[in-house]
Amino acid sequence: MSKRNSQAAKTAARERLRLERERQAKRDKVKRQLIVAASIVAVLAAAGGIGYAVVQNNKPGYWEAAKDDKLVKPANTTGANGTTVVIGKSSAKKTLVMYEDPRCPICAQFEQSVGTTLKKDLDDGKFKLQYVGASFIDTNTQGEGSRNALSAMGAALNVGPEAFLEYKSALYSAKWHPEETEDEFKDDSYLIKVADTVAALKGNAAFQKAVKDGTYDKWALEMSAQFGKSGVQGTPTLKMDGKTITGSDGKNAPMTVPEFNTAIGNALKA
Repeated sequence: MSKRNSQAAKTAARERLRLERERQAKRDKVKRQLIVAASIVAVLAAAGGIGYAVVQNNKPGYWEAAKDDKLVKPANTTGANGTTVVIGKSSAKKTLVMYEDPRCPICAQFEQSVGTTLKKDLDDGKFKLQYVGASFIDTNTQGEGSRNALSAMGAALNVGPEAFLEYKSALYSAKWHPEETEDEFKDDSYLIKVADTVAALKGNAAFQKAVKDGTYDKWALEMSAQFGKSGVQGTPTLKMDGKTITGSDGKNAPMTVPEFNTAIGNALKA
């Protein structure tokens, strides 16, 4: 091979290498541009998603919006917002005020243990019963079952005082009352299923419609606000003549029939 031919071959090889490097550089540039563009799209999408989430989170929740609903007071209530619920014989001289949260497990224990005795005393005219409903468990657990149950109880109260008391008892029963961590009462279908165990509410179309429509949601919020103004710190709490009624420990509500009978007897004599 001549020296000339050898030099020409080298020159051609270098040119091919140069062209290939240029092509590779262009490919790399395009690849980088695509990566940058994809990154921008991802950032914009993420920002859009975050923005959407922020907007959604800043929207008022269902119960927050319910504050602006028209107030519908159940029948058998009194007071400016219908939050005074007093049941019993008008001849009874004293009133037992009961503070409860529908989701409260201790309230359920109280109802299951003492509820029948309390109801008998009420029927016998020993005292009237004033009910004050709370929903602090919803606040503590970010749930909604307490408020939803209160709304359903308002629908039961609209049917009648006895329907209200029987429904309350059913909600607190061992069969139907859920664990505090389980927000079963948030579901209207569950509340209606419990109501079907109460004669006056079973298959009651008006009651069921009120539960599904949230007719008494605003009332439930007003009732809960009434509890908040009471200064009571926990449930169940019982009061008569402004004094807290407690069991033998001097702190908590009487949780057995003997303790209840003793405590109520003393309160009625005072």
